[in-house]
Amino acid sequence: MNKIIFNYILKNFLKAFGLVVIIAYCFGLILNLFEEIEFFKNIDVSILLPLMLTSIYIPSMIIKILPFIIFISSMWYMMKVRNSKDLLTFKVFGFSNLKIFFILAITSFFIGWIVLIAANPITSSMSKYYEKTKSNYSKDIDHLISFNKNGLWIKENLNDKQRIIAAAKPEGFKLIDVTIFHLDNNSILLNKIVSKEVDIKSNDWVMNEVVIFEEKNGIFKSRNLNNYRINSTYDYEKINSLFKNFDTLSFTDLIFNYEQLINNGYNAIFLNQSLHSMLSLPFFLFLMTALASVFTMNTLKKSDNFRLIFLGFITCILTFYLKDLSLALGQTNRIPLILAIWAPVIALGFFTFIGVLQINEK
Repeated sequence: MNKIIFNYILKNFLKAFGLVVIIAYCFGLILNLFEEIEFFKNIDVSILLPLMLTSIYIPSMIIKILPFIIFISSMWYMMKVRNSKDLLTFKVFGFSNLKIFFILAITSFFIGWIVLIAANPITSSMSKYYEKTKSNYSKDIDHLISFNKNGLWIKENLNDKQRIIAAAKPEGFKLIDVTIFHLDNNSILLNKIVSKEVDIKSNDWVMNEVVIFEEKNGIFKSRNLNNYRINSTYDYEKINSLFKNFDTLSFTDLIFNYEQLINNGYNAIFLNQSLHSMLSLPFFLFLMTALASVFTMNTLKKSDNFRLIFLGFITCILTFYLKDLSLALGQTNRIPLILAIWAPVIALGFFTFIGVLQINEK
């Protein structure tokens, strides 16, 4: 009988979770579709393209708000159980509030790991495709930047010419093994600049160990310089910000290809932030289920339903606000970044631990 009740609890909780995910997906689909249609309104494309891009963008958004979704699912399921005779039946067969809580919370914990290992690699690939497709239709196509296995590539349109920059890799505030091509408006090569190292801390790039190839009378001649400067649209902050998209990096990439990503020029601080943010997800789901349990199992009065829903939403919003505040403090070096990521989990853990002890007494 205990196994039947356990399966019943688990099945209905997963059903509630799945329904909330579907509702969130539908809302996201509707809201983001308007944004995509606005983006493509002056471009001759089929309506299927905005719809397709929206459908592949929403899954990554779902993962971002997964703690909120699990909180709503837990609240919904436990209020339904509390307001029916199911809770009394569970207790008759030895399922206390604490046991019910652990079934739901551990399920949420495993959902987090399943999402990281199975779903996240798929959504990260979808996000890469989404960004690549959008960039092909971007109005800012004159200024492009790409980072792949061949290194960093930048295209800039200047007043009377085009500039194409290729670098082996970024390294701190510098680009290593840089080649710059200047072309006229007819794509004819004007000059080529080769540098071992370029300081890109500001828009005024400082190049070291420079060789410049320029055309004179139909022949390209070279000259060597110790230093050379060019002014670019991009600086370190702008280039670095273009690769701070958590959606395009998967959990498995961070685990198995961490050193390769570092060698390719990804910022170690950004990678550590991504990795620990993902690692904290299962624990956050566990604690959001605990938070929902604390609110719903502290009272059996049906008249308290509206108050519980309102209080739950406010608490959930405050939790997300404090999480973002803690992360901002870490990113500005007010506190260690790793501590900033895990501090909300630790704080929420202490709060829910006390609340769970209270519901166990009821």
